[in-house]
Amino acid sequence: MLAHRLGVGLHPSAATQTGDAGSSLTETRHGESSRDTTTSAWIVQQLREAFPFEPSAKFLILDHDAKYGTEVPTALRSMEITPLRTAIGCPWQNGVAERWVGNCRRELLDHVIAVNSSHMKRLLASYIDYYHQDRTHCGLQKQTPVERPRCVARGKVVSWPRVGGLHHRYDHAA
Repeated sequence: MLAHRLGVGLHPSAATQTGDAGSSLTETRHGESSRDTTTSAWIVQQLREAFPFEPSAKFLILDHDAKYGTEVPTALRSMEITPLRTAIGCPWQNGVAERWVGNCRRELLDHVIAVNSSHMKRLLASYIDYYHQDRTHCGLQKQTPVERPRCVARGKVVSWPRVGGLHHRYDHAA
């Protein structure tokens, strides 16, 4: 259930979501429609399978969907994970999380195969460091979240591999 550890995936019988964003119908692999059976008990079981020993996350962001009920936050707290709810009336908060997950998929997970959970944790930790320290962001005027000093030197450009050589940071040689 690696996909569920990353917060991605579909209902087990679903290949694609159909209908409006709030629709509960799914299209199965065989093409017939069925009711979405995602319940709080099912979500709790997925969480238990995703974090069988110790949680790798300190927080889990949830929206205000009724399917979480009181069981999911209770289960999260018992696993020493703090459930955080998005603010009511601020749908953009889901978009921020979805954008990060999409970037992580496109820039990392589409290019590597994690052999086990510890390898996946190392990959994600390396990507997070790259994302904050080296990757430029248009919303920050092409700066990084952890501002780095601009290089004023001239001359030879050197490449520093990041995320196992998947990405690079470029600087002028001293």
